[in-house]
Amino acid sequence: MNEYNREQSEAIQMVHNHIKGLLLRERTRLKARIARYLRFRKAADEFLGRYFSEVCTYTCYQSQMSACCTREGITTFFADVVINVLMSSDKEIDGLLQVLSLPNPGTKCVYLGKKGCLWSIKPVVCEMFLCEHARKTVFGNDHSVFEEWEKLKLREKRYTWPDRPVLFDELEAYFIKMGYSSSLMYFHNSPGLLRVKALAGKKSK
Repeated sequence: MNEYNREQSEAIQMVHNHIKGLLLRERTRLKARIARYLRFRKAADEFLGRYFSEVCTYTCYQSQMSACCTREGITTFFADVVINVLMSSDKEIDGLLQVLSLPNPGTKCVYLGKKGCLWSIKPVVCEMFLCEHARKTVFGNDHSVFEEWEKLKLREKRYTWPDRPVLFDELEAYFIKMGYSSSLMYFHNSPGLLRVKALAGKKSK
């Protein structure tokens, strides 16, 4: 197992084991905490399905031009893992762990199966990534579509950009408080994100 697969597998198992051990009311509380984020993801998914489904299917699955799905591994935040585990069945989690245990030739993302992404709620980096070819193809024909996309990007920041209290940071903090640690906890380890939080703290004083 390479380093990427190992990090991913450890994070998924850690979160899955913790959530399985929670009382129902605590799992319900966590799901309620991510409800607004899931509404954002539903809106983003509907937008992408409406405007990008055709061009992205061709790019990712046929021509293999994609700069995302053809990468061996993609960036996942620890919160991505938490949200996906909360919204996945044990069988779906087992499927992720199984593919992570297998060698990856490096010609595609380890999570990309025959029917698409194996995640129930794919990592936000994947959801919000549009390659240059797709952007030119769709946005070049209709500026109003681009404006709609920019609004979705702003909504994304409400959950992922820590210049204020955001969901992704809070989910990491919850697991840290429970005694867990993961290399995917970028909101508490990444120099760049820590700098954003420090600057935001200074401005709020």
